[in-house]
Formats: sequence, structure tokens, C-alpha cells
Amino acid sequence: MVKKLSIIIPAYNEGKTIHFILDKIKNVALIEAIEKEIIIVNDCSKDDTEEAIMSYIAANPVMNIQYFKHEINKGKGAALHTGISKATGDFTVIQDADLEYNPTEYNLLLQPFIDGFADVVYGSRFMGGNPHRILFFWHTIGNKFLTNLSNMFSNLNLTDMETCYKMFKTEIIQSIKLNENRFGFEPEVTAKISRIPKIRIYEVGISYYGRTYEEGKKIGWKDGFRALYCIMKYGFLKLQ
Repeated sequence: MVKKLSIIIPAYNEGKTIHFILDKIKNVALIEAIEKEIIIVNDCSKDDTEEAIMSYIAANPVMNIQYFKHEINKGKGAALHTGISKATGDFTVIQDADLEYNPTEYNLLLQPFIDGFADVVYGSRFMGGNPHRILFFWHTIGNKFLTNLSNMFSNLNLTDMETCYKMFKTEIIQSIKLNENRFGFEPEVTAKISRIPKIRIYEVGISYYGRTYEEGKKIGWKDGFRALYCIMKYGFLKLQ
């Protein structure tokens, strides 16, 4: 039986660029002839994101693209919750609508699943020999600090907890109750999957083509403090 990968894309004000990421996804040939299901969740964008998506769907009718939208802006985490609930694939991966992560690397994340080793695979920006754009020193320090703190309470040895590229067996991610509506999704989901008995988590090196704030990067220092709060809430206190 042919397997399927659900690709969850939260989108907010990505009207100018979303067709680029969709083209990249369209051109990826997945290993083992795995099929693609693309689930886009528009988080009440204020630009022409919806028009760009609908135009793309009309121009590419053979692609399996499912479109959903929030009537009010709820945050990236909330968009992911919606997308995850709609996934019908065997595996589910998170894909930002920008161009920071390269869909050609889905196969790197899929391989541990296909080989029968993994239940969850993280794509790390801090390991491997793939290209990495040089940007913000303090963002890197912050990411590594949050990852190390998360590892202390989860007893994992991840190198990049904050990575966008997280791939799950769909039945596993859909079984987890997720609360965080914004950028707290990363530490929350990491803490909660770490507590699943006998969970098999892998990490593979990926490339990273980061954006500057002028180019549309959205995460800021307030999100870093929220991540710290979520690590303590879901990691240290182990709240549900």
C-alpha cells in the first residue's frame, strides 16, 4: 500500500512568496513513491495570501492541496493544530511558508521511518554539512540555550529543538493534546513526545536559508521568553 506524507503549512502574510515553496514541494519526488498531501492553514492573513493560494490551486489541479483558514489571527501554533487535525497521511511534517527550509530534504527525514527505526525525526540546523545562511549570533545562542534547557527536562540530546522541520508518525502527533497557539509549539511538542513510552526520536542534519526581518522573519525576543516559559511548564512541571 502506497504511503502518504501530510505537509502542514501555516501561512500568515505570505502572499508574495507562498507559490515558491509550493513549487518546491511539487517538484520533490519522495522515496518509496510516497504521495504528498499539502495542508495550508491561512491564519487570517492581512495581505493577498488567500488569493495567491487559490490561484495556485486552480493552476495545479492535480496537486493534493487542502486549504483552511482562521477567521481571526490565532498564531502559528493554532494553525499547526488545525493542520495536524486534518492530516490523513502516514507521516506528518511541518513546513513554514517561507523559503528558510528546503523541501528537497523531506527524504532525509523520511529515511529513518522507511528503515523502521523512527517514530519522530527532527531536522537539525546545527549538524551535518549542508548549507547554512550566516545571520544572527544572538538567535543562535538563544536557540542553543533553549535546546539545552529543554534537553535537561526531557532527557533528550537534541541539537535543535526549535527547528521547523519536525516529522512525526501521524497517529502519534494526533494523539498529543497541544495547547500553545503561538511559537510555544516547539518546546511543548518536544516535552510531550519525550514522555511517550518507548518513543524513538531521531535527528538528521538539514540546510537552512534564514530570512532577515526585512525579508519577512517573524519570530522575536518575546517568543523566546514564551519558549522559556513553555519549557518550564511542559518540561520541568510536566503539565498537560
